[in-house]
Amino acid sequence: MYASAKSAAVLGVDAYIVDVEVDIAHRVPAFYVVGLPDNAVKESRERVMSAIKNSGYPFPQGRITVNLAPADIRKEGSAFDLPIAIAILAAAGSIAVDGIGKFVIAGELGLDGAISKIRGILPIALAAKKEGIPAVIVPKDNIKEASIVGVDAYPVETLRDVVEILEGKSLISPFRLNIKDVFEMGQLSKYYDFSDVRGQEHAKRALEIAAAGAHNILMIGPPGAGKTMLARRFPGILPPMTLEEALETTKIHSVAGVLPSDTALLTERPFRAPHHTISYAGLVGGGAYPRPGEVSLAHNGVLFLDELPEFQRNVLEVLRQPLEDGVVTISRAAITLSFPAKFTLMAAMNPCPCGYFGDPYHQCTCTLTQVKKYRAKISGPLLDRIDMHIEVPSVPYKKLAGEPTGESSEKIRARVVEARFIQQHRFKDIKGVYANAHMNTKLIRKFCKLDSDGEEILKLAMTKLGLSARAYDRILKLSRTIADLEHSDEIKPHHVAEAVQYRSLDRELWA
Repeated sequence: MYASAKSAAVLGVDAYIVDVEVDIAHRVPAFYVVGLPDNAVKESRERVMSAIKNSGYPFPQGRITVNLAPADIRKEGSAFDLPIAIAILAAAGSIAVDGIGKFVIAGELGLDGAISKIRGILPIALAAKKEGIPAVIVPKDNIKEASIVGVDAYPVETLRDVVEILEGKSLISPFRLNIKDVFEMGQLSKYYDFSDVRGQEHAKRALEIAAAGAHNILMIGPPGAGKTMLARRFPGILPPMTLEEALETTKIHSVAGVLPSDTALLTERPFRAPHHTISYAGLVGGGAYPRPGEVSLAHNGVLFLDELPEFQRNVLEVLRQPLEDGVVTISRAAITLSFPAKFTLMAAMNPCPCGYFGDPYHQCTCTLTQVKKYRAKISGPLLDRIDMHIEVPSVPYKKLAGEPTGESSEKIRARVVEARFIQQHRFKDIKGVYANAHMNTKLIRKFCKLDSDGEEILKLAMTKLGLSARAYDRILKLSRTIADLEHSDEIKPHHVAEAVQYRSLDRELWA
């Protein structure tokens, strides 16, 4: 007796269709699962057996062989419980088999036949649509993310619900959402607003430039200066996500298992702020069977690293590839996977171990050697990938006690969107470049030409302020973004002069 059902498995952030084949032979009772299953799939034997019996169906006697095809790719997770149970019931003749091939089935079974939420439903639904399979049967808690891709999604809570759907006896209707409506409604949500921030006009201007050109930024200042508060408001001035970006971001969160049950689509740019005790595998992803890390969960959004020197040195160094390529590749003996990781890096640090170096309101207790050692924890290659270094001083009492006078995030975002539109037009024929921060040396020479006055200012800055060689290209990129914010085709001397201010850690006085 033979039967098969269709399911899907996640590989990286995408999914592929898996044929769950079951053969029941009249031999000594046994239960085998083949097709490169991991431990969670192998353990499905006990869950499936108990779920079938406790749902009121007879469990067939004989040798049961379950094959997960294609058999040359490792299968992991508990999503195969439900399709295995359905295929066994079909092979045993307990249910009709005519309509099984019209569905992709995925779900974890409890011992009582209840169906639990699983990871990766969105890429599974996308794989079903790509293969032309018109419907999916998924756990009720996963229904919203499954319903936005344009297939009929049936929410189920028990094994018996699935059997009734396949036999045409169920009253459960497919759940469908209009992805455009969900996307537009999500865009109405609000972030923390910049109008709440008192003082720090220089820092707010720097964040506007960072948002406009997709520049990575490092904030340096004493404790309580407002670095974290500024960082949490930064996503609110970034350009709104496109539908394509929203789908891509939601897919990653679905695979990682961090997508809320009541969320169909992530329409806000993610803001990830891992603690400084995080491991390198937690940051970039990893494990025996690699999973996305924080850099991938921050894809199309912001990765905020507070207290940057407190992170382990090897953890910070693994940021080089994602910052350079917008993707992180994890290689293991069995498999090599790539995860998207195009994010804006925001980092914050104190100027010294005690935090008060250069603060007019507190006395620093650190020696010069301690200050140098503290700052040396951040390597030159990592600093080389951070375009802006800004100082965030303490806010005086007068500004703290006064009324908020800053611009709202909405006004700042409007200027950022206009600047990004200029850049999109500039780089429309260049693949993989959509903002000034992504320009290579060739593009910098083409789009960041200076007049004689601008060259003179940059030359003076390099020599008199002791700016490093790596600051040269960064200043040109920043100058281009500042000019875009002013809708200027040419980079003018005052654009260069302002850009020079944002390279604090390259100055000799910081060494």
